[in-house]
Amino acid sequence: MADVIELGRYGDAFRRDPHPVYARLRERGPVHRVRLPGPDAHHETWLVVGHEEARAALADPRLAKDGRKIGMRFLDEELIGQYLLIADPPEHTRLRGLVARAFTMRRVEQLRPRIQQITDELLDAMLPLGRADLVDSFSYPLPITVIGELLGVPELDRAEFRKLSTEAVAPTSADSEYDALVRLGEYLTELIEDKRSSGPSDDLLGDLIRTTAEDGDRLSAPELRGMAFILLIAGHETTVNLITTGIHALLTHPDQLAVLRADMNLIDAAVEETLRYEGPVENATFRFAAEPLEIGGTAVAKGDGVMIGLTAADRDGSRYPAPDRFDIRRDTRGHLAFGHGIHFCLGAPLARLEARTAIRTLLERAPGLALDGQPGDWLPGMLMRGLRRLPVRW
Repeated sequence: MADVIELGRYGDAFRRDPHPVYARLRERGPVHRVRLPGPDAHHETWLVVGHEEARAALADPRLAKDGRKIGMRFLDEELIGQYLLIADPPEHTRLRGLVARAFTMRRVEQLRPRIQQITDELLDAMLPLGRADLVDSFSYPLPITVIGELLGVPELDRAEFRKLSTEAVAPTSADSEYDALVRLGEYLTELIEDKRSSGPSDDLLGDLIRTTAEDGDRLSAPELRGMAFILLIAGHETTVNLITTGIHALLTHPDQLAVLRADMNLIDAAVEETLRYEGPVENATFRFAAEPLEIGGTAVAKGDGVMIGLTAADRDGSRYPAPDRFDIRRDTRGHLAFGHGIHFCLGAPLARLEARTAIRTLLERAPGLALDGQPGDWLPGMLMRGLRRLPVRW
C-alpha cells in the first residue's frame, strides 16, 4: 500500500497557498495517497496532481460519480436530490440533456446587456465610497443577482443565502454542512412549489419544470430540486471566486495589470490565465473506482475514492512553462479549471461572460484600484479556492 500523506500536517499554510505542497508531490509522482485536512481528517483518498493524468482521469468512465455503485450515498443526494455532479451515464446523459434544452448558449448571450447593467449599478453604488470589500460590494452581488434572475428566484435574503451556500461547498464542520443542506433543501422545495402554482414563467427554473424530451421524459421533483441546487450554488460560488481571485492576481502582479490596462483586448486572456493560475474549484468532486484501474502507473482498487486536483494539474510545469508565474499572455489552452469530459462545467460560458464584464468594467472605472490591507482568509476545505474578503481602494 502506498504511503499516506497527511495534508493536515501542513496547517494553515496549506490553506493559504497549497501550490508548493502540490509542486513537491508532483516531483515525486502524479498520484498520491492522502489523508484530507480539517473536518475530513479521517478520510483517505487518491489525489491526482499531474496534468496529463488529471485530464485522462476526468474523462475515464471507470471513475464513477454515483456513490451508489460502491454502496455509498452522499449527504447532499439524501437531503437535496439527484443532480449532474453525482450522476453517471445513462442517468447523467438524461439529466444533462434535459437541462441543456433550457440552459442554452443563446440564453447566456441574451444576458450580456443585463450583466453589464448590474455591473454598472453595483459600481455606481461602490465607487463614490473610495474603498470597499470587493467581495461584499461587487464579486458576490453580481453573480448572485444574475443567477437569481436567470432561475427566476425572488429577491434572496442574500446574507442568509450566502452563509448557507458557502457552508454547503466549504463547510467548517460536518454539523454545519448538514444544517445548511437541510435548510437549502427546504428552501428549494418551497421555491419549486411556488413556481408550479404561479403558472408559466419564462425563466430557467420555469423552463426546467416544463421541459419534456421527445420520449416524454421530465425531471422528477427530487431531480428538479437537485438541479436548482447545483445551478444556484455552482452558478454563483465559482464566479464570486473567479472575479475576486482575478482582481487579486492582477493587483499583486502590477506588471500584468499594466499589460492589461494598456490593451483591454487581453481581458479574455486575463480571465483564462486566472482560471489556470488560481481556478475557483481547487479539486473536482469525488470519483470512485467502479473497477480496478491504473492512474499514472498507480494501482487504484475498486471502491477507492479519487480526488482530481484541478489547480494542481494547472500548475504542472510539464504542461505550462514557469507555471507559478501569472502571465496573461501565455497559452492557457487545455486548462482544467472547468473540468473535462462529460462533466465539463455547464455554466462555463456564463462564468466567463460575468468575469470578463466585471473585471474589465471595474478596471476601466477605477484606474487607481489597489489593495487596501491584507485579504481575508481563504475558504476552508479542498473543494473551493477563494478569498472571503478583498479590501480595495481607488
